[in-house]
Order: sequence, then C-alpha cells, then structure tokens
Amino acid sequence: MMKKISKSVVFWDKASENYDKTEERFEYIHSKSRELTKKYLNSSNIVMDYGCGTGTTSHEIANKVKEIHAIDISSKMIEIAKRKAIASKVKNINFSQTDIFDKRYKKESFDVILAFNMLHTVADPQVVLQKIYELLKPEGLFISVTPCLRDKMAFLVNIQIQLVRILCKIGVIPIPIRRLKSSELDDLLVNGGFKTINTEKLYKGASSYFVVAKK
Repeated sequence: MMKKISKSVVFWDKASENYDKTEERFEYIHSKSRELTKKYLNSSNIVMDYGCGTGTTSHEIANKVKEIHAIDISSKMIEIAKRKAIASKVKNINFSQTDIFDKRYKKESFDVILAFNMLHTVADPQVVLQKIYELLKPEGLFISVTPCLRDKMAFLVNIQIQLVRILCKIGVIPIPIRRLKSSELDDLLVNGGFKTINTEKLYKGASSYFVVAKK
C-alpha cells in the first residue's frame, strides 16, 4: 500500500511542474465550475478543498468564505499553492500535504467540501464519499466537478484519454483513471446518503459533471 501511495505522490510532484499550463485547455470548464461554486458559499463557511492541486480554486473563492483547508498529496503542488497565496496576500487558506483520511480532520467539521477533478482518480470513490459525508456538518454541501470519460468528448481528447488508459495499465501512470458517466456519479452520491440539489453538464472538448449535493 505504501509503495502505491509513494508512486502516486512522485507522479503528482512531477506533474506539478507544468500543471497549470496543461490545465489551460480546460479553462472554460474550470472557470465555469468556480463561478457556479461561488453561488453556494458564504462568509461563515469553513471549506475543505480536497485535491487542491496548485491552489487555483482556493485562491478564487477565498474572499467568499471564512477559511479554507486546502489539501493535496503532492508537496510540490502545495509549495506552488503557498507561493500563489503569498503573492496575492491571501491569508485564510491553510495548505497541507495530506489526504482526506488524515485524523486531524474531525467529524462534522466542514460546511463545504470541494472535490474538483478528483473522483475519477481515487481508488474507491464510494469510500471517499463516505469520508466526505462524515466530515460535513449537518446539511453541509459537497461540490464536485468530475470529467465523465464515457460521455461526449472531442476526437483528439478521446485519443489522449485512450493513451492515458494504456499508460495506466502498464504502470507508467500510477493512478486509477475511471471512465465514469454522469449517471454513475449520481448513483455514487445517492448510495453515499447525499441529496443532489443541482447538477450541470459542462463541455469544452470533454464532458465534465458539476454537482452540488447536501448531507
């Protein structure tokens, strides 16, 4: 187990070097997701940004909430995120290299938990959703956006996804990449005890599914 985690960390540490640049082609989806998210936030919220990457989303929403606990398994991602916070003088984000199962996070601690572009890369989405449910306060919100790799996508994106799947299979990319449909995400949330209050399908070369669900 530790070997697998270690490989994943090394992979994401390496990816951090060009992460923001590689995500630029999906900026429409990222920007739209952040704008939709802001509608559900308020100044008293304590938020977890799970799988925060280089911290772009946390920085974008920081002025809408009380505090953010932004976490990622990659120390390199966290280093970049911290530099962004210093440059923009944002002080209400606590960045940590860890995962959602860290025992420091207690039950019913968060008003909102974000998982942007995460659920298709975790080993067991249902277990992750159970943990998110535990960490949310009563009536807390889970907000996610997830690439749906079995839904509509452009031809070139599809070719890239097929290549990624091959690299995953042979171990070059040491993380699971799930080909989810939006309906499967709906089922995961229902099975996790959530009540979906809003969904939106976003498309720019690939399909992503934006969901707001309540505990």
